Amino acid sequence: MKRREAREKAVQTLFQLDNTEMTVDEAIAYITDSPVNAFYESLVKGTIENRQEIDAVLKDKLENWSLDRLPKIERTVLRLAVYELLHNEDVPHRVILNEAIELCKQFGDEKSGRFVNGVLSKFEEK
Repeated sequence: MKRREAREKAVQTLFQLDNTEMTVDEAIAYITDSPVNAFYESLVKGTIENRQEIDAVLKDKLENWSLDRLPKIERTVLRLAVYELLHNEDVPHRVILNEAIELCKQFGDEKSGRFVNGVLSKFEEK
């Protein structure tokens, strides 16, 4: 599984986990077959495990929005991207931004990509 596909599946899994009673392992099993790709699993579990930190950082970057008011796909993509920005130092900042925009285009719409780009552009490049 290539990294782009892993991110796509991670968004699907995280989207499914948002406001459900499903466990992480159940959601992973629902989205992908065994054996589970390590990068994909690290994205999903890392985003879930660090969600409080991610949400706190996101709240500081959102202007005139609350996380609860965001459309679910934008919130999911932002959480995944912020997880990577904060905890995945081997991926360049620009790649994370581009991937997030592409995920929004795939799962959301043109406005989703612009909104997510605006939020993520507030993060300083490492």
